[in-house]
Amino acid sequence: MSWAEGSTLKPHVIIFSAATWSIKLHNGKSEALFQYKENLTAISDTLEKLPEHSEVYWVLQDPVYEEVLSESRKMITNEQINMYNEVAVSTLNNSKKKVKFLEASRQAAMETISKSVDGLHLPESTRAVGAMVLMNSMCNKILKPIDGSCCQSTPPLSVLQKLAAALFLVSSICFLLLGCTRHYKSRPVPDLESGEEKKPPTAGQFNPKGPLLAICKMGLIMLYFYLCDRADIFMKEQKFYTHSTFFIPLIYIFVLGIFYYENSKETKLLNREQTDEWKGWMQLVILIYHMSGASSFIPVYMHVRVLVAAYLFQTGYGHFSFFWLKGDFGLYRVCQVLFRLNFLVVVLCLVMDRPYQFYYFVPLVTFWFVVIYATMAFWPQILQKQANGSGFWNLALLLKLLGLLLLIFFFAYSQELFEGIFSVWPISKLFELQGSIHEWWFRWKLDRFAVINGMLFAFIYLLLQKCQLLSEGNRDPLFSTKISNCLLFVSVVSFITYSIWASGCKNKSECNEMHPYISVVQILAFILIRNIPGYARSLYSSFFAWFGKISLELFICQYHIWLAADTKGILVLIPGNPTLNIIVSTFIFVCVAHEIFQITNDLAQVAIPKESGPLLKRLLGAGVFLVLVLILVQKE
Repeated sequence: MSWAEGSTLKPHVIIFSAATWSIKLHNGKSEALFQYKENLTAISDTLEKLPEHSEVYWVLQDPVYEEVLSESRKMITNEQINMYNEVAVSTLNNSKKKVKFLEASRQAAMETISKSVDGLHLPESTRAVGAMVLMNSMCNKILKPIDGSCCQSTPPLSVLQKLAAALFLVSSICFLLLGCTRHYKSRPVPDLESGEEKKPPTAGQFNPKGPLLAICKMGLIMLYFYLCDRADIFMKEQKFYTHSTFFIPLIYIFVLGIFYYENSKETKLLNREQTDEWKGWMQLVILIYHMSGASSFIPVYMHVRVLVAAYLFQTGYGHFSFFWLKGDFGLYRVCQVLFRLNFLVVVLCLVMDRPYQFYYFVPLVTFWFVVIYATMAFWPQILQKQANGSGFWNLALLLKLLGLLLLIFFFAYSQELFEGIFSVWPISKLFELQGSIHEWWFRWKLDRFAVINGMLFAFIYLLLQKCQLLSEGNRDPLFSTKISNCLLFVSVVSFITYSIWASGCKNKSECNEMHPYISVVQILAFILIRNIPGYARSLYSSFFAWFGKISLELFICQYHIWLAADTKGILVLIPGNPTLNIIVSTFIFVCVAHEIFQITNDLAQVAIPKESGPLLKRLLGAGVFLVLVLILVQKE
């Protein structure tokens, strides 16, 4: 009463309970239960007067193990305890929902009370369950741990989240006002590596229903993202690694992939179908790796690190090949690539209230694309048609790549300079995670040579191709029989040697130090094994290639609608049935990723016009919007 009415200091948390002593002292008489209810009613009236910040927890009484109770406690039966708990809940529930009932230890005790020494007091491990849940309830909403969904209240919407919700709502209203009499057909996305694309719609025939429909779909999808991983509607479960949870699904998908092998349209080394296949199976392995929590098993961790390096290797290979062959350094090309890479992540940053660096792979790929563009576009611009038959220009390009390599070495061995550059506002807002640049430094340094390895490989391959030193016909080995057999043998030995070394890793940090220098061995070995035999180069898996086309969306979407608690747990849509849950959540996850891929393609055609005038205006608008977002983030 002094806490409710007096001027004394008021507690933030009140934890209380009573019943077993009342049962014992009054020998389980019904009159005691009526008095117990009257006393609780009086307390309930006082609780309503407590200040808003005071939280009240009533601990429900735990069951007893009647068979081992002493004679002086025989009247404390489970029937009596249940009656007292029911009275407590019905009485205190009326106090304006002020009281929270703690039932965790009682639920745990149902399974463990038989282990009680005296039949009344719970084992220590069971008491720890109640204490843990209680501390989660009090602490998680204050500390806001990234993986603390248990007992953590839904955070209030930020200004940016409200802004995103308003944008989706306005777009939906506009679309409904315009009417949706016919289905809007998606236009195919331009091939970012080859530069080939479909013809744009005829000028003057712009239909706003298409983009509005895409934004409406995106709004519904983002609502699903929010409900899955922010609203605490769905449960999350912990990951628990076992070899079977990782390797059995792995065997399933590779057996499935083999059944979908088809003839390739072209038989060149690393043709489009083959690179899509490569991205696809790598992405599926990474998804299983994240789902199973296999990062705790170092051999698997080291092999998956190679897969991430292989993605960056492909980034260097693909973009270098495009710039070297096409010579297209225009603003339209750059904006198309940046939009394709970043659209989903920017939307998720707004909707899920996460920093850009949280989705670390996209900032990494975006950064390296800008580096590749700068290396190739800055003076002197050297193209294959210009260097044709000229050793001087080929040497000049190699000197460019050498300069880039020296810069990478310099930044890798000067952490202070690296962090100093990326800690400058507003650049820091793109690369900070929880106020620190350290995570970006770790990610960048881990695969710092992968992209330049891809660029150098593309240069050597295209040079050999130009000099007609490769046999890329159907069923033909890539080189002469003797050289092909020799390279195949070396590749297989290198591949196995790396796997043996990775399997023997005992310490992540030590192996991570070696990874940037030797991951290229595994990558090159795979490329040669996959491409030297003509029959292998002539086939590809359409199953893996399909997933490869949406690999970026799969990687990002898994954070919130397949995994949960920002990848720390597993989303549970169907409790109590893990197999059915994973089938349903995976089906929805893949469908959503594919739909976002289509939406991104649709909006890219509208947001990035080919005409330089409208494009510059939209870039100016995007720049102003980005500055406003950064200012709002800075204030919050």
